[in-house]
Amino acid sequence: MKIAISSSGKNLDAQIDPRFGRCEYFVIVETNDMSFEAFANEGMAVSGGAGIQAAMFVVSKGAKVVVTGNIGPNAVSTFSAEGVEIITGQSGTVRKAVDDYKIGKLIATNTANVPKQHGVS
Repeated sequence: MKIAISSSGKNLDAQIDPRFGRCEYFVIVETNDMSFEAFANEGMAVSGGAGIQAAMFVVSKGAKVVVTGNIGPNAVSTFSAEGVEIITGQSGTVRKAVDDYKIGKLIATNTANVPKQHGVS
């Protein structure tokens, strides 16, 4: 199964970026063998709709789970409509998050943990 993680870097040892829609990268990990791909978040600097754009990108890559620090209501709505599991409140490395998910340590949610347009600067 593919898991997408908001990340500050391009590999499994990168730190989780606490921002979903405006994270630097998405690391998409195949849980069966820990293979991964890293993608720059092209929507991180858009003036609006970053969460929706990021969510649609993650869905297009086939992820069934997203792990992040914070996520807003627009991204949550997009993921809910697509049947993607959402895990928030995470920090540490991408690798640790995947390992924790695989052993059932992470708990999914269906609610945002930040208000709309929280990451806009």
